[in-house]
Amino acid sequence: MPALLLLVGLLVGLFTPRDVRPDAFLATAMVSAAALLPLWGTVFTGVGACGIFLGLMVDFDALRDATAYSELATLVAIAAFSVSFNRLLSRRAHQLLQVRSVAETAQLAVLHPIPRHLGHVTLESLYLAAAAEARIGGDLYEAIRTPHGVRLLIGDVRGKGLLAIQAAATLLSAFREAAHDAPDLPRLASRLETSMSRYSAQYPEVPGSEPTERFITALLAEIPDDEPVVRTVTCGHPPPLLLHRGEVRELHPAAPSPPLNLGNLVSDGYHVDLAPFHPGDQLLLYTDGVTETRDRCGAFYPLTDRIRSWSVEAPHQLLDHLHRDLIAYSGGALDDDLAALVARRRPRL
Repeated sequence: MPALLLLVGLLVGLFTPRDVRPDAFLATAMVSAAALLPLWGTVFTGVGACGIFLGLMVDFDALRDATAYSELATLVAIAAFSVSFNRLLSRRAHQLLQVRSVAETAQLAVLHPIPRHLGHVTLESLYLAAAAEARIGGDLYEAIRTPHGVRLLIGDVRGKGLLAIQAAATLLSAFREAAHDAPDLPRLASRLETSMSRYSAQYPEVPGSEPTERFITALLAEIPDDEPVVRTVTCGHPPPLLLHRGEVRELHPAAPSPPLNLGNLVSDGYHVDLAPFHPGDQLLLYTDGVTETRDRCGAFYPLTDRIRSWSVEAPHQLLDHLHRDLIAYSGGALDDDLAALVARRRPRL
């Protein structure tokens, strides 16, 4: 673009009446070079623009024209400004690169990469941030192989910002520790509830919110090694989808529990739901960012209907389809972070 603008400026100077000045094209070339090119490209564009104008002065015998010298001085000033502006943009770009690198490191510290295989279960995960610059938010997931089988967690922290990230990190740390020791899912959920209550009590003075307003919807799943079943405990989270031979079924909880950090509001224990989970079956866990994705008309994303055509795909292919379909459905404008986790039972050898 800067080269094209210089050429247009030269042609305007050569083939139009003398009262039509090429200054605007030459100045625009220098400013665009500052935004688009590295330092030396900006310098060469500035020298080229001033050289073109000076050459036109000589060609038209305007060396004694004070107005022409004034215009040349203006172009020199714009060239100097463009070089300074280019340096400022380069420093800001470097700072942004460093910030994004730190954010990616933080994401790896909070959301560990999910292993592709845990025992007899194949896993795949998806995380999409609503903002293109974002790398981490309040959505979370984890998968751990334990003496009780493969245990899964997916959750969504209420709110955004640093407190949401801290809450997500706290829950993931508690799950990674308690998943190995808790003998069943209700006691695992109780351990997580206790951890989140303690965490929330440490931050009672957050402006505009009470500790009980800071909660996490979560779903726990357990795939035992020796039984073709999956056990789930739902804490205010969207129900998972069971994909079985092309059929899609929502595993609605018989007795859902409140989100974590709200367990003290009810006295009932955590209820375990049981569903068959045979070799080849897949379990899709997701956050509400998936089902609350809207199209241009405001309609919610019909996850159950859309996923049916991909239900027999391998986990990574299924999530690739889901990823592309969500972007297309929303027109590339996601309103919320979203996460998804697929677990597929493999035949035991």
